[in-house]
Amino acid sequence: MKKFLNWHLALIIILIVEFTIFSFLNPYFLNIDNLLFNVADFLYIALAALPMTLVIVTGGIDISVGSVMGLGSIVTALLWSKGIHIGLASIFGLGAGAAAGLLNGFLVVLTGVNPLVITLGSSFLISGVSLILSGMAGATGFEGISGLPMSFSNIANGYTFNVPNPVWILLIAFVLFYIILHKTKYGEYLYLIGMNPEAAKYSGISVKKILMFTYTLMGIGGAFSGIMLTSYFTSARADLGASSALSVVTVAVLGGASIYGGKGTMIGTFIASLLIGYLKYGLQMAGISSQETQVFLGLVLIGTISGRFFWDIYTNVRKNKRAIQKREKLISQKGENV
Repeated sequence: MKKFLNWHLALIIILIVEFTIFSFLNPYFLNIDNLLFNVADFLYIALAALPMTLVIVTGGIDISVGSVMGLGSIVTALLWSKGIHIGLASIFGLGAGAAAGLLNGFLVVLTGVNPLVITLGSSFLISGVSLILSGMAGATGFEGISGLPMSFSNIANGYTFNVPNPVWILLIAFVLFYIILHKTKYGEYLYLIGMNPEAAKYSGISVKKILMFTYTLMGIGGAFSGIMLTSYFTSARADLGASSALSVVTVAVLGGASIYGGKGTMIGTFIASLLIGYLKYGLQMAGISSQETQVFLGLVLIGTISGRFFWDIYTNVRKNKRAIQKREKLISQKGENV
């Protein structure tokens, strides 16, 4: 726990430094209204990173998240265009994401193949399905389905109690996933599976069912992110969120989730989502293009994984050194007593 608190503190310090630098580059950066309104720009990343943390804690990964966003978006808009109420259409969009996640989980537990490979393959499958569904709505290629109801658009663009709705949505999602990971038996099982799946299996935990359920949650989270993007842009596209996998994984790993499994917190993911989200915002205000921003995100991901790896080595060396010193001290005290 102390280790996680130290990492959370480090993230907060980095966030403060980030805000300080960008406020010098552009004085409008720290405008509170701009900061709150900007949450809508990275809400979809944060919403997907929260369930991604669950997946990574188990020792897995899901890089099909971008394709699932497009699927949730297209299914929702397609059904609405066929006369179904937008609320019911959104539920079906979430269902499509759940089905995609369940497929990923089923293939992972059935084949035992690395989840990276499984979800890479499924991402192409899901993207293809989204394109076919887009064509059924009369949109060719990556054209969008527009004309969605204003009430639906207001979900991501409106205000509640003078606070942008995306802020409320992010806070509610964070509390929900915090409870799931840190306050339930299911969350405990995820950590045990990530640390040692064989030991978890022999202790009576249904590893396969939990993994399938976790990937299903990931699919729902990805679809919900796509639906929020659809609300934000007031149109649906098959490629919506296609390039988001890097950002989602970066946020989860930067937040403290170990790619080896067994480690991760929702607080860390939440802080990291703010850090990455406002990094994009600050770079944009500094005149950096979206393509160049991707380079920054790649460097952050590489630096985070490398930094955590060497930090773990350093802390283990210190821990072993202290244990040796403590043992030598005990031996010395025993010798003096004799």
